[in-house]
Amino acid sequence: MDCPHENPTALFRFIALNAMTSLAKVLFAGVALAALSACGGGDTASRLDLANPTVRFVHAAAGVPAVTLSRAGVAQSDSTNVPYQYVSNYSDIDMSTADWSVATVGAVPVAVGQVSIPPVRGNKYTVVALDGAGTLTRAILIVDPYNKSLTSDSARLRVVNASPNAPSIDVYMTAVGADLTPVSLLPNIAATLSGQPGPASGTDSVDIPGGTVYQVTVTTAATKTMLFKGALGFAPNQDILLVAVPDPLLPNQVAVFFKIEGSNGSAAVPGI
Repeated sequence: MDCPHENPTALFRFIALNAMTSLAKVLFAGVALAALSACGGGDTASRLDLANPTVRFVHAAAGVPAVTLSRAGVAQSDSTNVPYQYVSNYSDIDMSTADWSVATVGAVPVAVGQVSIPPVRGNKYTVVALDGAGTLTRAILIVDPYNKSLTSDSARLRVVNASPNAPSIDVYMTAVGADLTPVSLLPNIAATLSGQPGPASGTDSVDIPGGTVYQVTVTTAATKTMLFKGALGFAPNQDILLVAVPDPLLPNQVAVFFKIEGSNGSAAVPGI
């Protein structure tokens, strides 16, 4: 074949062929995206790592009053003066690295904690305010790379162990009334340490089929010693965050509140 830059005719053919190929790729991608959107794949851009990064905030520090989340010293409108067990929806952020700080509300704000986020396209970030040892508090960052298959309609599940009285927990998602005693029954999310997320930060959330009601059981890790049992239903393609916190009435148990992305605030998982 003639070298395109030495033969004008060959050059024209080369440009035309590559233009048609590129156009075909663009048209194919457009059709694929349109088809996925029509099937409910509204998060397609996130799955392709093309979407803006997003951040949400969780107030899970039982001993801390209302707080405000700030980015580079600027209070976030959806996370200003928010109470314990508040969870925001995800909000887009730009691509610049910034410090995110949590502080109490009042004439003399008290710092709770701070994290730094170097954003990556398609990633989802969660800032969580937590109780620490004694009177200490802190903030942690959960990074979800959101490596979800384009064809998947599974819901996505993550837990935060915000209960200092539960050093490590397992979470089971089973049919309501299921027996947890068989040795073969393994937790959906295992060994989440106090003050940490499960799965770990930097790891994808757990895929779980939507469209049914699950029995949510929290146990002491590596045992079947029950700390909480409740019921929760959710739809396909939803993002569910479970947060285990100290039970206000039973010191050796935990309570669980949840957030379904897009919902208004959070709610307690009803016990059963």
